[in-house]
Order: sequence, then structure tokens, then C-alpha cells
Amino acid sequence: MSVRPARTVATAADIDRAVKRIAHEILESNRGADSLVILGIPRRGYPLARRLAASLASIDPSFAAEERVGQLDITMYRDDLRRSTSRTPQPTSIPACGIDGATVVLVDDVLFSGRTVRSALDALSDIGRPDSVRLAVLVDRGHRQLPIRADFVGKNLPTSTAERVQVLLHEIDGHSPTEDRIDISDGTEGEN
Repeated sequence: MSVRPARTVATAADIDRAVKRIAHEILESNRGADSLVILGIPRRGYPLARRLAASLASIDPSFAAEERVGQLDITMYRDDLRRSTSRTPQPTSIPACGIDGATVVLVDDVLFSGRTVRSALDALSDIGRPDSVRLAVLVDRGHRQLPIRADFVGKNLPTSTAERVQVLLHEIDGHSPTEDRIDISDGTEGEN
């Protein structure tokens, strides 16, 4: 049986447009930038959160991107630690304003089973009590195992469970920003 090469389903320009569209949707649903806090889930959710925060600031100058973006590590909240202990915890950095009473937007690259988001919600509840929590993902590929839905989606990408979706970002993968992309391939490895 031959393995098909990965095919690119979104380019750097597509990713940039999706992030800008999500930023507009967030501002519209929140009626502005008041009380917004953007938290990225490591690994690729954090650079996407930073891009999203920059886009929010370019649309609404009252949004202080550097003061309202952070990273939420979920490693110790995962339900697969016994099976996969190779995950290295990343730092959690919560903006100085905190999350109590805020509208927190969790950001991740791919929404698949929903288990990562469940872990993020558990981690978030140990830090504070936001007024509301929203979810923004670059790709929603379906196949949920938990009743979790994204509020803001860059690209709906129906897949089979045998396929693998890989988001490549220059901040993590070390290539040129113009080489950012989303690939889909036959699934021989775990989801990123």
C-alpha cells in the first residue's frame, strides 16, 4: 500500500486571512475589545494567539496586544499522561490583568477530539474565574469525542480519522513566514 504525499490545503496567505477574519468575529461578538484576554495553548496555539492579538490591535487600537495575550499550559491536565509521558510542560503566562471577570479566548491550531480543550478548561479553572470562555481554532477537523464546539473557526476541514492535519508555523517550525501552511496526509503519526 502506497502512502500519498501530504497535500497543502491552506497557504500562509490563507492562514493570515483566517486569523484576521477570526479577529473581526471576536470583536463583533464581544462588542469591542473590552475585557478580552487571549490565551494560546502550546505549542502552535500560542503563536496563533499572538498573531490574533496583533490583528485585534490593528482593528481596535484600544486592545493592548502585549498586555492581553498569554499562554496556558495544559500538560498536567491531560488525560493521556499515563500513555504518553514525553510531553514537556511549557510555561503558563497569564497577563497581569488576570482572567477574573474577563472574556477569555482560548486559541489552538487544530480541534479534533476535544480533549485538549477540556484540559485547557480544567487548567483555566485553577487560575481564575473568567466571565466567559470562547474557543478559536485555525482548523476544525471534526471527530469530537467530547461535546465541545469552537466559537471561531478559520477553516472547517472534514477529514477521516486515518488522516493527519499538520499546521506548520514559522515561529515553531523554523521556516520562512511565507512557508506557513496547513497540510493533510495519511495518518501514520499522532496529531500535533
